[in-house]
Amino acid sequence: MNDTLRSYRIGLGLALLVLIGLLVYWLRPILTPFLAGALLAYLGDPITRRLDRLGLNRTLSVSIVFLGLVTLIVLCVLMLIPLIGRQIDMLQAQLPAMLQWIQTSALPWLEQTLGVEPAAFDMAAIRAALQEHWQSTGNIAAAVIERATRSGLALVGAIATLALVPVVAFYLLRDWDRVLSGVLNVVPAKWRDTVSTLASECDEVVGAFLRGQLLVMISLGVFYGAGLWLVGVQLGILIGMLSGLAAIVPYLGFIVGIAAASLAVFFQFSDWLIPLLLVWAVYSAGQVLESVVLTPLFVGDRIGLHPVAVIFAVLAGGQLFGFAGVLLALPIAAAVMVLLRHAHAFVTG
Repeated sequence: MNDTLRSYRIGLGLALLVLIGLLVYWLRPILTPFLAGALLAYLGDPITRRLDRLGLNRTLSVSIVFLGLVTLIVLCVLMLIPLIGRQIDMLQAQLPAMLQWIQTSALPWLEQTLGVEPAAFDMAAIRAALQEHWQSTGNIAAAVIERATRSGLALVGAIATLALVPVVAFYLLRDWDRVLSGVLNVVPAKWRDTVSTLASECDEVVGAFLRGQLLVMISLGVFYGAGLWLVGVQLGILIGMLSGLAAIVPYLGFIVGIAAASLAVFFQFSDWLIPLLLVWAVYSAGQVLESVVLTPLFVGDRIGLHPVAVIFAVLAGGQLFGFAGVLLALPIAAAVMVLLRHAHAFVTG
């Protein structure tokens, strides 16, 4: 009887997991604002707890943290959109010279060195495609508004979605402990201690990754962007930001950034040797900064997610559930890693 009951409970648990996965898949078009709001609440919860310990009531603490997050996001958007637009316009202006160099220098070298046929690369078709589809992005905000206003219903939906994110974030941040307590009360009493322990460890791993890695990415993006700007690279800020984003995977930001910056230096400077060495110095310093200071300070050694696992989780989440899957991918991967570690210890122990 006990074995039958145990099998029934295991089957019920598996069925519940499958049902949750199906619900996420079916509801993915409307999940994005809720997940984004939950992410903001999760990121702001530690600061709110510190304000609580200073004697402020929860609502006041949440209001201060919430206003700070919203102000920071708005300022970043207002500053970055025009800046990125100008950088992309610079890239657009340099593309013809890049394509010309590929046709006159790179392809002949490939033909002589590797035996690659130049006919395999139809540069005229590539140039025509870029000219047809590449649009000026100097005023990204205007382009987005123009595209959104083509459909009144789409515009209303977009505004409602954006407005829902801060509302969800505020209420989840205010009632975070109550929500967690409610979820824990659903768990049978004899499992609560185990579930609470696992949840605490998952929170430590997920928090280290989301908060720590985000700070590492922002710090590296600012460092690389400022360094390339001081060197005089015209696309330095754009390349630095891309390097910071790619730093979600260890060493990927360094590889992508130094390759793109070296190429930009080669096209921008006629006497490119000194700027190239300076770019390499910037990225070498950034790599040392990440390894010695940023990662130990913000992330530590608590995550344990392999870089390949990070890439697979993001791509799989995006493929299955769209943008909602991307938001869920890394937290779920970190939690699964913790659960698998405990399952392995239970089986082998």
